[in-house]
Amino acid sequence: MTGGANASEKTLLVLEAVMTHARFSEVVEATGLAKATTHRILATLIERRFVTVAPDGSYLPGPKILSMAGQALRRIDISAIAQPFVDDLVDRVRCTIHVGVANGDEIVYLIRADSDKPYRMPSRVGLAIPLHTSGIGKVVLSGYSDHKLDRFVARVGLPPLTSNTITTLDGLRAEIAGIREVGYALDREENVPGVICVAAPIRDSTHKINYGISISTLTIEHTREQLESMAPLAIETAARISAALGYTPSPSPASPEGAHS
Repeated sequence: MTGGANASEKTLLVLEAVMTHARFSEVVEATGLAKATTHRILATLIERRFVTVAPDGSYLPGPKILSMAGQALRRIDISAIAQPFVDDLVDRVRCTIHVGVANGDEIVYLIRADSDKPYRMPSRVGLAIPLHTSGIGKVVLSGYSDHKLDRFVARVGLPPLTSNTITTLDGLRAEIAGIREVGYALDREENVPGVICVAAPIRDSTHKINYGISISTLTIEHTREQLESMAPLAIETAARISAALGYTPSPSPASPEGAHS
């Protein structure tokens, strides 16, 4: 309800509405404010360059809001944002948790958080590993269009790191199709012998999958079935981090990133 909203709240309502509605009537409907109030606030936002008017009379985000958005994005530190969620997941599963970011054809670890187990994973913050050999890498690849995935395979060649590494285009296509269906990826000793993980995609405010989170363990500690039972927790944590990064789910299924590239 907007009846009790103060001037600041009304301004924010109008500014938020302009981000997704182009016509004056749509802004009025979205905010629930009177036409005169909406018009007055819009005039101020236009004057201060938070909103601009297109030649056809529609409203668009102005240069001031775009500049502020760019500055905010540059200041985002996903490690700081994700750490509390990672710590919570460590407490719940008592396994090693990684958060990684795509960097070219590799995943670079940004976070490694260990449980109280007596062993340590052969990984470290800053370590780069191939996309196709890791759980996090494969959830990133699940956001690629089929054409982009083909180009990736042609470029890197899918070299094996273990006897379980996927090394063919058909194999990777099948793997990616499965990941898109269930929402998580498994690393079945494909990067390091004896190490398995389940990973889920982290989406940013643009809906791209540039990050991922994984739960890693040793085959002597958990079976693959036990690991896969933790997938809902990985997905839940990834969703919480995605929301903190500004991701909002689409009302309908989104096409894979790069579908037109």
